[in-house]
Order: sequence, then C-alpha cells, then structure tokens
Amino acid sequence: MRFIKKFYLLVILMNCLFFFSACEDTSEWISLFDGKTLDGWTASENESSWQIEDGAIVTTGSRSHLFYQGDVKGHNFKNFEFKAQVKTMNHSNSGIYFHTSFQEEGWPSKGYECQIVNSVFETDNQYTEHKMTGSLYGIRNLAKPPVKDGEWFNYHIIVQGKTIQIYINENLVVDYTEPEEPMRLEDMKERLLSSGTFALQCHDPSSKVYFKEIKVKPLADDLPSLGKALDDRAYEKKLLLAAKRNIPLTDLHMHLKKGLTIEQALAHARTYGFTYGIAYNCGINMGFESNDSLQKFIDDYKRPPQTYLAMQAEGREWLELFSKETIDQFDYVFTDAMTWTNDNGKRMRLWLKEETEVGDPQNFMDQLVDRIENIIGKEPIDIYVNATFLPEEIQDQYDELWTDQRMDRVISVLKSNHVAMEISARYQIPSARFIRRAKDAGVKFTFGTNNTGSDDLGRLEYCLDMIEQCDLQPEDIWMPDVTRSK
Repeated sequence: MRFIKKFYLLVILMNCLFFFSACEDTSEWISLFDGKTLDGWTASENESSWQIEDGAIVTTGSRSHLFYQGDVKGHNFKNFEFKAQVKTMNHSNSGIYFHTSFQEEGWPSKGYECQIVNSVFETDNQYTEHKMTGSLYGIRNLAKPPVKDGEWFNYHIIVQGKTIQIYINENLVVDYTEPEEPMRLEDMKERLLSSGTFALQCHDPSSKVYFKEIKVKPLADDLPSLGKALDDRAYEKKLLLAAKRNIPLTDLHMHLKKGLTIEQALAHARTYGFTYGIAYNCGINMGFESNDSLQKFIDDYKRPPQTYLAMQAEGREWLELFSKETIDQFDYVFTDAMTWTNDNGKRMRLWLKEETEVGDPQNFMDQLVDRIENIIGKEPIDIYVNATFLPEEIQDQYDELWTDQRMDRVISVLKSNHVAMEISARYQIPSARFIRRAKDAGVKFTFGTNNTGSDDLGRLEYCLDMIEQCDLQPEDIWMPDVTRSK
C-alpha cells in the first residue's frame, strides 16, 4: 500500500514537472545571442562574413549562413515564436531561416526563408529582387517593402501547427497555412514545415545587415494551426511559377467599396501573397470631386505600410479639379478610356449600356482609338487600365475589331509616353494576342482586379494565366517607385 502511494506521488510529481516545463516553454522568451560573442552559432562557408558591432551581429562578406547550434531546445524547434531587431543598409539582401539544418555551403535547402530586402536595386548580374522584407520566400511574397533601409525594425515569426505568420513591426504581413499535401516546384521541394534550427543569411559582400535582440519562445508541439490551408494545387502552382519567375504579384487596381474594409482586403492579400494598390476614384460623379476634399482625405489617410495608394482619374475633367501638388502625393495615377465624348457630342460611360452610343462598330472603333491616343498622350498617368474595353454590344467582336493597325496605334502611344498597360482580371483583357504584341514593342504591364466590393475581389487568375501564356518576365512588369511612398 505504501509503495502504491509513493508510486502515485511520483506520477503526480512528474506530471507537475511536465506541466511547469510546458508553461515555461509557452511563456518565456529565451535569448539566442548574448550581444558579445557568437557562442551557440556556427557559420558555413565564409566565417569571416560575420562580425559583432555594438551588440549586433553584422553581415560583412561573401555568402555564408549563421546557424543556431546552441543548447536551447537542443537547437531543434517545431512550434515557436521568434523575434529579432533588424536593420538593413542600402541595397542589402538577407534572410532568416527556420526549420532548417546546418549546411556546409550553398543556400539552405531545408525549411523556410523569411526575406529581408528593403530597397529595389539591380545587382551586378542584372538581377532585381522583387520578394521584399516580410516575404515567406517563394511561397507568399510582398512586392513592397513595409520598412526602410537604415532603420531598426522588429521581425516576428510565429509557427504553430501548420501555420506560419510573419509580423513586421507587429504588422501581420504573411499568414500562410501549409496544406497536408503542399504543392512545391522541384527547386523548393524541401520548403516544408518539420522542425529544425534557425539561420541568418549573409547574402553577398554588398549587403550589410544588422541583427540584435534575437530571442525565441518555444511553444508546445501539439498546438493547433492558426488558419486554414488553401487547398487548390493547380492554383497554388500558378502562384509558385510566378514567384519562380520573380514576377511581383501586385494588384494595383483594388477598391474599398460596398463595405469592404482594409482589414478584409489585407487578409485576402495575405492568403495569396498579393500586394495591393488601393485606388480611390477622383472625378465628376465618381468619388472625390474637389481638391480640398481629396487633400483632406490624404491628410487623414492611415496607409498600411505594405500597400500603395493610387489615384483613379475619372473622366477627362480631372486635371481641372485637382492640383499637381495633391496628385503627386499618390504613388501612381491611372485612368481608362471608358468615359469620353463622341463625335456627336454625347458624353459616354462605356460600361453603362444606356449611356453608350455605338452605331457602326468600325466608326466607333476609330473614335475609341483616337480618344485613347489623346488620353495617353496628354494626361499625366502611369497606367492605362481597363485597356481595350469594348461596350457590351460589340464585345463578341473583340478580335475582329482590334485589328493589328489599331493595336499598333495604342501600343505606340503607350510606349512613347512610358505608360503601362493593365492586364484586367475582371474583364479578362487585353487578349493574349494584344499582350504579346505590346510586349514585343517594349510596353510594360500591371495587374488589376477592379473589384466592385468584397464579392469579386478575386485571385488574379487571368493575370496569372497571361504570365505563362505570354512568357512575361520581371522586366515586363511596371512597378511604382517606392521612393515616392509617403
């Protein structure tokens, strides 16, 4: 009997120890860097690429990766929270790996990389990285850096169950849940959740990046996932192929309409790895109609750092309504050729059947191309959107009416005025034939949803299809100048 009592007491004691150990794992942050030495860390390839300056680990040389090999959790982590303070100098590239393992040379193949790049620049081998800070590299990417070079920022990574969340300055930018059978391309087949250690990246001799206050909070291994996986392998493959091409998936024509909130839009963007340009209509009977109202909106606007701010210039009167100083506060300006006055003096909005006068289709097309040339040639815009749109009455004649000669006139005015052409997910235009012809002439492209609310926010399927069908490359894509961002 006494033996049985002692046995039960031992079981209770062991359970208590397990409980308190679990509590410690889930409530305590543990430092992985003492601020003075690289104790617990092992460098691959070029050990001299790692230095310590003013309490920070600094990348200062040729390619190398610094793997945590210390005692915490036997440097084997499954569920965890990880934090580090990071600072990049101009034109620098780096990353933080997790669920990885020590590798003598090369880029770590096992686990995931969380990207660190805060400026857009061309390297010596003519490569421009479009996967920016906060990206889950190659899986879910940000095309706009949410922070700047030369400033300390907080990098926070959470892995729980099958969910990976990335916060930059406590702003959630990636929220990815790995499916049971993840789609992976051959060169990223080990980008999978398992368990492992952390590694910091020294990318190249031109990249100088600082890391300090590196710490981890181990979490219980049996915690549930925080989100739901996107279970669509065919669509997932399209996202991965675009990432492999280094195509930034920027939807530069997105609206907050019909109750769609910025929080809902950003959650949608995180699902697919999109970067949004949030557009506001500016023109007669189309949103903001005066410079004062528009300037007040800009003054009060709280911009999510991973987004762009766009002006959708409506009608042909917009330049008379808004000052250059106000217009210049947007990251970019776009317009379309869907509102214009025909030769009979009728002001038309082509998407509204009751306001549109087509008549002879050939004559209508001659007028449309003439108006497009005037709009692109005279209005200071960055993007021509809803490109090649036709009224419902003649949409089924698209290929016949958009002749080579008409296409070439539009392409010529786009090229000479350095205006990009939108590939519209909503209207599924321009056609692949038009896109290829414009690409061959050197025209650049953007992607756009042009949603009317939350129900048609979409997944850029047509744009992803056109990337493959028209063999679009990063140099074919127009991007806003991030240095203009306020």
